[in-house]
Amino acid sequence: AWYVPCLASLETLQELCRKENLRCKSIGITNRSLKSYEVEYLCDYKVEEGTEYYLVKWKGWPESSNTWEPQKNLKCPLLLQNFLSDKNEYLSRVKEGKALKVRNHVKALKPAVADYIVKKAKQRIALQRWKEELNRKKNHRGMILVENTVDLEGPPLDFYYINEYKPAPGINVINGITTGCECSDCPAEKCCPKEAGFILAYNKQKKLKIQPGLPIYECNSFCRCGPDCPNRIVQKGTQYSLCIFRTNNGRGWGVKTLQKIKTNSFVMEYVGEVITSEEAERRGQLYDNQGNTYLFDLDYDSDEFTVDAARYGNVSHFVNHSCDPNLQVFNVFIDNLDLRLPRIALFSTRTIKAGEELTFDYQMKGSIDLTSDSADGLSPSRKRIRTVCKCGAVCCRGYLN
Repeated sequence: AWYVPCLASLETLQELCRKENLRCKSIGITNRSLKSYEVEYLCDYKVEEGTEYYLVKWKGWPESSNTWEPQKNLKCPLLLQNFLSDKNEYLSRVKEGKALKVRNHVKALKPAVADYIVKKAKQRIALQRWKEELNRKKNHRGMILVENTVDLEGPPLDFYYINEYKPAPGINVINGITTGCECSDCPAEKCCPKEAGFILAYNKQKKLKIQPGLPIYECNSFCRCGPDCPNRIVQKGTQYSLCIFRTNNGRGWGVKTLQKIKTNSFVMEYVGEVITSEEAERRGQLYDNQGNTYLFDLDYDSDEFTVDAARYGNVSHFVNHSCDPNLQVFNVFIDNLDLRLPRIALFSTRTIKAGEELTFDYQMKGSIDLTSDSADGLSPSRKRIRTVCKCGAVCCRGYLN
């Protein structure tokens, strides 16, 4: 299904809900906000006759209902802290990053300062709601955080979180596998990988032991082994808490880990809409005109299908390129043994520290070539536009293609 973003503003929706006595938690209209006043954020500041006042945006109420309230009546220390922090941040940027002493005798804020504070408050709320939405939809253990300390960019407007491939009409991503291994001890017996003619991909510590380019065959839903089987790794999903964050060097959004990740550990899958290569060519031309594309060719056995993560995807949608990456792409087969439709898994190539950005090389073997002029998107191997690389690695090739 194709979704159309709502054209009504948040304030308009809040006012409509209030008039119709409707509840909608996602836009802040609850039983509590219908019957009482709760501070959502602070918009402005002034001093009159020695008393400090803040302009209050009330949660669940349109901006037309904002009121000036004396500071002594406000019981929201965190919101006051955010207000002062945003004000100082704006003033520091105006002064080109120089340390700035904020005077205490200011009688009123300049309109530009108040406007920035409101935009920052709205962004903070929007990012919080997006984080909650992502964590409601994800089906894996790791948590997803969202962070933007760089600019006023909010959540992407046309991105929908999914946990597995979304086939386009006419494409079947399940080939009807009906058998599994009979192992009681998968590493020691003739398990699924051996049946396919390959070795088991993981060691006893459940870490990857095969070389890039080799496929991973995991136990499937028909296998006798239980959920603790050492050959069930990718299917359990991301185990690490990750943060989608705004980069400070023009690469858009990126992803960093909030936990230490050991070498050869599974980190995440790359998912999106599965389309034909012909459709990928058509979309690729449209995406080039827009300046971004997220097309990943499934070329393990043939070039028949492509994964498009532009509108539908998971955290991997936001992972950036690096010429010195810490993630490697592997093809995985679990409940679908169709060689044209492998699942795409990203494993760590070295120990990754908490707080470090996750990256992979868009040109690595088993991966794809980035050829649009998007700094943080993926594209098919068809060369179109030469793109400057901003990864910052010592071994940077200078271009993404």
